[in-house]
Amino acid sequence: MMTTIHHLNCGTLRSPFIGKAICHCLLLEDKNGLALVDTGFGVAETRNPVQYFTEELIDFFAIEFDEDHTALRQIERMGLNTKNVKHCIITHLDFDHAGGLADFPDATVHVSREEYDSFKNGNPRYLASQFAHKPKFKSYDQSNTSWFGLPARKIEIGFETDIFLIPLFGHTTGQCGVAIEKAEGWLLYAADAFYSTAELKTDNHPVTRTAAAAAENDSLRLRTFQSLLEFSTSHPEVEIFCYHDPVYFNNT
Repeated sequence: MMTTIHHLNCGTLRSPFIGKAICHCLLLEDKNGLALVDTGFGVAETRNPVQYFTEELIDFFAIEFDEDHTALRQIERMGLNTKNVKHCIITHLDFDHAGGLADFPDATVHVSREEYDSFKNGNPRYLASQFAHKPKFKSYDQSNTSWFGLPARKIEIGFETDIFLIPLFGHTTGQCGVAIEKAEGWLLYAADAFYSTAELKTDNHPVTRTAAAAAENDSLRLRTFQSLLEFSTSHPEVEIFCYHDPVYFNNT
């Protein structure tokens, strides 16, 4: 029996050149437990946003805080035990991807070694308040493993399906996508390697300005995006989607 993949929207915001954006997280349901891929915003953040974020950040992204949209509350409504969320696979540690970690304090947080080191070295783009519960991290170094020809790092959480971190560096030092095997093929969750599905079909999309401004290394981000674009052309059988575009989410 393959792992079941549930698509969750764990936050809504707006950004220049993107318009409405979502926080497209995944819940993996397996006979051995539950795992989240990214976590969106957390319960405490929705109850008291200004305690966690500046008013400038909230206003700039027009963040809509709704406790019902948190991963914790959605999992509860599905009738699943939130204590069974033992693993959170995080593409990168930006505020809109890692806010829900505090709702699953016993979960192991899986990230790339590069992202973990950037966080531990005090990268100011990450919000210390989101990690005040001192989560247990498991980081993944470069390996000789590959996935469809791309460098890959296998995540070991004891699930029935294969799961890999796929380095998609540039947006942050260690951002990774997540490749997940399904019964009928594979999906690649590309996080913020792009912001809109239209970018895979249109050259010089206007959202590029936002992507460039948010990138720690824009030249590396561009190389990553180009390789992802080539991959999508060579492997149309692989589902590829990003974190913020509501189009794919609405079609799932």
